[in-house]
Amino acid sequence: MNTVWNKLALCFKDPDLRKKFLFVIAGFFLFRLGANIPIPGVDAVRLSQFFNSNAFFGLLNLFSGGGLSQLSIFMLGVGPYITGSIIMQLLTMIFPKLKEMYHESGAAGRRVFAQYSRILTVPLAALQGFSLLTLLSRQGVLGTMTSFELAVNVVVVTAGAVLLMWIAELMTEYGIGSGMSLLIFAGIVARIPTDIAQLLYVSDASQIPMIFAVVVLALVVIAAVVVITEAERPIAITYAKRIRGSKVYGGGSTYLPLRLNQAGVIPIIFALSILLLPQLVGTFLTATSVTWLQTAGEFIMNLSQNAFVYGIGYFVLVVLFTFFYTAVTFDPQSISENLQKSGAFISGVRPGKPTADYLGTVLTRLTLVGALFLGVVAILPLIVQTISGVTAVAVGGTALLIVVSVVIELVKQVEAQLSMREY
Repeated sequence: MNTVWNKLALCFKDPDLRKKFLFVIAGFFLFRLGANIPIPGVDAVRLSQFFNSNAFFGLLNLFSGGGLSQLSIFMLGVGPYITGSIIMQLLTMIFPKLKEMYHESGAAGRRVFAQYSRILTVPLAALQGFSLLTLLSRQGVLGTMTSFELAVNVVVVTAGAVLLMWIAELMTEYGIGSGMSLLIFAGIVARIPTDIAQLLYVSDASQIPMIFAVVVLALVVIAAVVVITEAERPIAITYAKRIRGSKVYGGGSTYLPLRLNQAGVIPIIFALSILLLPQLVGTFLTATSVTWLQTAGEFIMNLSQNAFVYGIGYFVLVVLFTFFYTAVTFDPQSISENLQKSGAFISGVRPGKPTADYLGTVLTRLTLVGALFLGVVAILPLIVQTISGVTAVAVGGTALLIVVSVVIELVKQVEAQLSMREY
């Protein structure tokens, strides 16, 4: 404990680290301020009832920091930017030029790639804002809006999404850690006291043992998340000896760490963004004047709001995105080539293609375990709620996974900054 306090003291004694922390706090303040500025025409009672009866929108609300439950100017959160990033990552697998730009063009290429994601965020935010506002209007949460009022609200929430994206990128550049992850973390943490207070208010004495069991389960999940996040499979690497004149160079050994969960919490965020698409499609179809399209839209809406279908879809998407993101960020062929160029090899494995195949096999097995773990943790609140009747969104599952992962990553970055300061 003394070590933790000493590190915190060092963080605020160092001028550079202090500025970074203060900048992150300023970003949090702006985020929370915008999340509490509502758009006009909101029926607060019906809005609360709607979110209490809809598990998916209740979970989505966590990622907007409560902005969606209040229909604030930040009601879309960072969802549109994340969706745009997903689309751009998928396009790299289709268009070789985009893949070359992202992987081989260095920092300049990645800046252009990020700019494309920002541009794509604007139409996605407008589309998502229109769909959500139309859906909530039909639920009676918003009063009857004219076309002009709807257009104004769409512009407001789109501008809010772009502003939040800008704040997140400034936090990444001038603060410490990933701005997007920190804003999602802040949104989740900001809702936890309210959700716990509400849970205690609506619970009776007979549910105390079940609530205690849920808290114990949350602690177990925290420990499991820490273990899985930190777990890695070391692969022994040996460097060949090189003789120059009368001297021998190299011949050392090290290891290549393959993490059990290479993708982190990105698959969870990707899956949530994709799960919103059926709601958007259903909203547009029900708004048409064609009868069969309206019927199809209502079927899609009912299907997407079914807890069982939602849980299965969520689990499958998390597993698939874990494999996808791992494949995008870790290329066994590239690692094999780099090892061969540096005169290194894996003991018992021939350089070149056999090394790439070996790394691919090990990575696939590790990713399978990590993907299944992420999938189970993602749907854990639904399982707990079905069995116990206790709403566990705030104390388990996706929210807990993201909070723990972001805290671990932030602690690592702070320790790295302190180590650089000592050197």
